[in-house]
Amino acid sequence: MEFRDAILLLHPAIAVIVVFPLIGIVLNRALQTRQRRLETKATGKSKIPPVAGQEHVQLGRWLTGAVVGIVILALANDIFGNILDNQIWTKARFQVIFIVLLFAATIGSIVLLYKAKERNWRAIFATLTGIGLVVLGSQDGIYRKTDQWYISHYYYGITAAFLMIFSLAILPEIYKDKSNFWRKVHIILNCIALLIFMGQGITGTQSLLEVPLTWQEHYIQQLYEHKCDTRDCTIQAPNLP
Repeated sequence: MEFRDAILLLHPAIAVIVVFPLIGIVLNRALQTRQRRLETKATGKSKIPPVAGQEHVQLGRWLTGAVVGIVILALANDIFGNILDNQIWTKARFQVIFIVLLFAATIGSIVLLYKAKERNWRAIFATLTGIGLVVLGSQDGIYRKTDQWYISHYYYGITAAFLMIFSLAILPEIYKDKSNFWRKVHIILNCIALLIFMGQGITGTQSLLEVPLTWQEHYIQQLYEHKCDTRDCTIQAPNLP
């Protein structure tokens, strides 16, 4: 297996090993936290320990980092793979430098978002992180399936990352707001995020079937060029050196 193929498979591996288990645990702690809040409000006490809420917050922060991290990893694999395949470095050196700096700025923004305390700074770093993901996602080489956006792993992933970033940015406001407005926003958006994550599981599996390994690329490209999904066709073996 070539190095690029290993990087390609690293994205789904992290999703299966880290992200989806975290989603389950975070959801469990969210339900416990809500149940404890309702029981305490009704009877003044609850059998659910207070630590459930703290764990929900901490694990939710980890989940945000994991989701944004694997999105950046997937974007980097596609973008730099395209740069190497088409020798963009020799044709548009400034563009490559800009992309590298943009990756650094996006990663730096999400790190600073974790550290930011002031509301305005959290809004700024969340916005910068989102902009970075959008601009990186618009680069050549990204497997987007824009014509089928409703089943696109890319669009689902970017949307999930946005929701996680927003949830992280509003986290302190949830505990400051006595009207529970931000808490309700948090619940609604993360219910949507849960559905998107379910979609990610489906579209991610589909993408594994559609995105070829390095040695398969030449053959798969010919299949697409000849529209072999709609008619019988024959493809040529590549000329090996």
